[in-house]
Amino acid sequence: MGVLSEKHAIVCGSTQGIGWACAHEIATQGASVTLFARSESALRERVAELPTEDGQVHGYIVADFTSPDSVKDAAHKHIDAGAIVDILVNNTGGPPSGPITEAHSTAFQAAFAKHVVNNHNILQSVLPGMKERSFGRIVNIISTSVFQPIKGLGVSNTIRAAVANWSRTVSSEVATFGVTINNVLPGYTDTERLNHLFEAKSKRTGQSPEAIRQTAIDSIPTGRMADPKEIAAVVAFLASPAASYVNGVNMPVDGGRLASQ
Repeated sequence: MGVLSEKHAIVCGSTQGIGWACAHEIATQGASVTLFARSESALRERVAELPTEDGQVHGYIVADFTSPDSVKDAAHKHIDAGAIVDILVNNTGGPPSGPITEAHSTAFQAAFAKHVVNNHNILQSVLPGMKERSFGRIVNIISTSVFQPIKGLGVSNTIRAAVANWSRTVSSEVATFGVTINNVLPGYTDTERLNHLFEAKSKRTGQSPEAIRQTAIDSIPTGRMADPKEIAAVVAFLASPAASYVNGVNMPVDGGRLASQ
């Protein structure tokens, strides 16, 4: 039996990239996983790919994360239907790239709603049950920009820091109930979103996406980008009983990039 056997998890933004890797790893560790994303067809396909060797029963929730009311209603409906949630992984795609001085104020409002407000609404849905069972693990996928802003990601840098401080504030209020909340800060990770960011930067600067990618790799002491599975391994640890005394941390998973700056 896996270390997360008999646990139940919700993983947001879980049909691709880091979110999918987290969902798969948590299921591999024995948990039943509910995927939470906007595309029902993609959710159906992914649920069928999750492991069930430990008797897990997987499912999905459909909601558009650009609509906080939709996310809130879907989360509450899931809990009201009797669902148990021991683990929550908050994850969703970041805001569009671009200089902060050129960002419209509505971009900040939309990003705040998509990240902070959604995280908070889902937390309020699952927290009462976690408190009742004296066990809960909440992990937020953010970015190393929490420690060091990334050029060209002005809105994202701002909102990621807001999520980190929201999380650390929550951590001091829930710890006495056996609930922990931690932040995982991925560095450059080989995902479709990162490729899109490189392409957007290429259009702004005239550099090729390949050259931009290589510059990123050159900044990483390990000399390569992360596989999403490597981020997921850290998330699964923080979701486990073994991480019971880890709370309120910002944990970089970046191949040593921050340490080398």
